[in-house]
Amino acid sequence: MRETSFIKQNKEKWKEFEQDLDKENVDPDKMSDLFIQITDDLSYSRTFYPNRSVRVYLNNIAQQIFYSIYKNRKTQLGRFSYFWTHELPYVVWESRREFRVAFWVFMLAFGIGMLSCAMDAEFPRMVLGDDYVDMTIENIESGDPMAVYKQRGELGMSVGITINNLWVAFQTFALGVFFALGTLFYLVKNAIMVGAFQYFFYEQGVFLESFLTIWIHGTLEISAIVIAAAAGLTMGKGLVFPGTLTRMQAFQISARRGVKIMMGIVPIFIIAGFLEGYLTRQTETPDIVRGLFIFACLSFVILYFWWLPNKRGKEGLLIPPKEGRLPADKNQLIDFTRIKSSGEVFSDVFVFYKKNILGIGGLALASALFYSGMVFSFTPDAPTDLFSFPQTNLEGGNEYITVFEYLIYKFVAYIGVLHSFFVNEAVPFLVILNTFIFSCLTFVSFTYLIKASEQGEQLEEERPAKTTMHHVLNFAKIAAVILIMNLFLMTSDWYTVVLIIPIAFPVLILWMYIMCKENIGLITGLGRTFQLLSGSFGKLLGTYLLTLTIGVSFFMITDTSLIWIYIKLVSMNLVLTQDLMDQFAVISLTFISTTVLYLIYPLLISGVGLLYHTLLEIKEAPTLKNRIQNIGNARVIQGMIRE
Repeated sequence: MRETSFIKQNKEKWKEFEQDLDKENVDPDKMSDLFIQITDDLSYSRTFYPNRSVRVYLNNIAQQIFYSIYKNRKTQLGRFSYFWTHELPYVVWESRREFRVAFWVFMLAFGIGMLSCAMDAEFPRMVLGDDYVDMTIENIESGDPMAVYKQRGELGMSVGITINNLWVAFQTFALGVFFALGTLFYLVKNAIMVGAFQYFFYEQGVFLESFLTIWIHGTLEISAIVIAAAAGLTMGKGLVFPGTLTRMQAFQISARRGVKIMMGIVPIFIIAGFLEGYLTRQTETPDIVRGLFIFACLSFVILYFWWLPNKRGKEGLLIPPKEGRLPADKNQLIDFTRIKSSGEVFSDVFVFYKKNILGIGGLALASALFYSGMVFSFTPDAPTDLFSFPQTNLEGGNEYITVFEYLIYKFVAYIGVLHSFFVNEAVPFLVILNTFIFSCLTFVSFTYLIKASEQGEQLEEERPAKTTMHHVLNFAKIAAVILIMNLFLMTSDWYTVVLIIPIAFPVLILWMYIMCKENIGLITGLGRTFQLLSGSFGKLLGTYLLTLTIGVSFFMITDTSLIWIYIKLVSMNLVLTQDLMDQFAVISLTFISTTVLYLIYPLLISGVGLLYHTLLEIKEAPTLKNRIQNIGNARVIQGMIRE
């Protein structure tokens, strides 16, 4: 093509580009597309008009666009501020109906709890437990009704209560996957408990003192529980009312919104835990001061979670966050050739998981059967001696001093159960068993993912078929890394694992995927991992934590009241001794828990594997290089031609 024709064909487009550059606010996505088109034209001019002024002109425009993009790039602090000032208020506004439902259901159940106490004097004992009621009555008679908040140290109490509150909130949120019914069940349960708790003090004649003490932390704490329920309803809404989308597509959107709401209440729980540990015990503080503090906390909740979203939403000042385009549901292909945000990778995880659910689900079920069979068949100990689940004793009562301490015990015990799946002195072959199972899950998931990525790659030479030895070597490399991880778990306490694994585990996953995808060894793969992570570790951690939040939410379902209701129904229809019933409960919960664990694991590793292609594009831009090399080439019926 002649230079004059080239200029005439594109000059209107270049003028539009220059006009956009002069504007103060330009859509970043448009600027990105602009940059790609200009660089395409620049590459063409460098090839065919290297010494002409059009090359200099296009090079100047490309520099301006590049500067405009990176000059306005958000910093980490800017993204953090944007989430709290714009993104979270927008999500709350979009979920305002779910917030209303959660609030009124809580108020109704709260009233039911109070009415039940008024009609039945024994109802508080059914809800709160005999030990707690008797202890509180003793405190009231001794002249210090709120002595329960002074029995432990400030720091230990604050940390323990914060963990418990987060546990209850995430359970309430996670149960939204049961078409929102599970969330409503948990919300009603907690609201009845709070209503009975408050009326009990009224009945004892210490309402004012209890109100001014409990609601110092309870205003934020209970508000956050209601907000967690709204997040669960938001997630469940995608399954109940998918609209014009499929249920899976609607669930992707609603789950993302629910997770953002949950992220927004984490600081509230931390503050509430601090208040309960340090300030609630200060019962000698003047009533007016405590009343004003409660009013200030309530004002914050109302202003931030109701007034601000409604005001901005009605005025049209809320801008939807960039969440990426939702892919088509049928025959959808994952695009491995462009840089994606954590939200887009999160959506791709569901696409990948849905396309391979039969293979992954079948393997997870078989692995859970294999694990349970090996552990319970080849270990002489009774099932109740191997694993101890909270509520295993179906006839047991509340033997703890307070409800909060019971929740602390339950949280720690449940994490202990998860840790015991990997470290158990009664099962000497557990390291080998876990290494084999997780190696199989990793190998199958990576095989599916690599196959999907290769379908979108266009190579000049035909890719050689993978041999059996190739697959054997990949499995061996995966097993080596997982063995290292299992040995670490075996030599570490559970709390060390909880602190380290969220940071170290995604790096190990990326290491395994790089070795399989690029067909390289352990040492080379480790160096390659840190090379791709240079400057992008935050992106890896963000993607992993996003999928981990959903994974943990699903895993928590295995310890909900719904599972225990099922076990109780079985016990009602089978004539078994209490000991046999306990054994059955442990075996059932072990199988259910490991099945869910093996279903979640591919979710986590596929998210990191999908992110690898984004990290590769960021660091090396192979797709862009391939496009530049093919500038001027076009396919015709006869073959390839160059303009």
